Amino acid sequence: MIRCENLSKSFKRACVLDGINLDIALGERIALIGSNGAGKTTLIRCLLGEYVHDGRVTIDGRSPRTDRTVVLGSIGFVPQLPPPLKMPVGQLIEFSAALSGADPRQIDAIAGRLGLAVDGIRARPFIKLSGGMKQKLLIAIALGRDAKLLIMDEPAANLDPEARRIFFDLLAERQEKATMLISSHRIDEVAALVNRVIEMDMGKVVLDDKVADDVSLSGRFTCRLVARRGDAALANSLGRWQFASDEAGLVWTGEVAGPDRLRFIGMLSRYVALIADLSLSEVSAGTTAR
Repeated sequence: MIRCENLSKSFKRACVLDGINLDIALGERIALIGSNGAGKTTLIRCLLGEYVHDGRVTIDGRSPRTDRTVVLGSIGFVPQLPPPLKMPVGQLIEFSAALSGADPRQIDAIAGRLGLAVDGIRARPFIKLSGGMKQKLLIAIALGRDAKLLIMDEPAANLDPEARRIFFDLLAERQEKATMLISSHRIDEVAALVNRVIEMDMGKVVLDDKVADDVSLSGRFTCRLVARRGDAALANSLGRWQFASDEAGLVWTGEVAGPDRLRFIGMLSRYVALIADLSLSEVSAGTTAR
């Protein structure tokens, strides 16, 4: 699906990409990780055809530079920073759909699944939306087209837990027919989403490895937590994950999306002294971890 052959890019004699060689197949879910300045963004921009470079890049056999219209029509892109567009939401959806031959109603439907009611904001400029609303709309535009390649830069950063769960469901629906490239500077944020990790440093690939893929994107874990005493901060955190408690506020139950389990456990680590008992049970497999 993606092939980079000796891909190199320099800016004013500063080498940003240094002889990158990659082969990425259809259906792979890639975590592209590395610190700031590692070359992740430059690599993504080369894949999007934005830069002239040395070496060769092809996506589904086509060059993003010379066949840019065709290539971009098959790519769904979610940037890390929303563009400062003054275009009204409705016009942005129509424009984006026209570029890729997508049905704008499909974009509306995906936005609705993520909890964004488009009908109420069609006349509002995109730049006036909240961070979470912008992220949901950009995800809906990316997933609303028949994209063979999804390139996402910190895609779930501004989503609440429920929207993240639905986002994982949406990715699960596409995982057999699309390649996913998810860029992040933190592996713990994306580890459960992917089946391959590519790490970059100083413009080179320093790690390229398969990872365990034992929980599906649509997997679910039921959780039961018993607190030693009531605590407002713990209650507030669990409330954001839509957990419910008993009358005493000591026993909490809820559901966590499989790809979010590490993030959930990381959140709970702040309250470890308050937790008397914790169980996570995978809904599909019925196994329990304590």
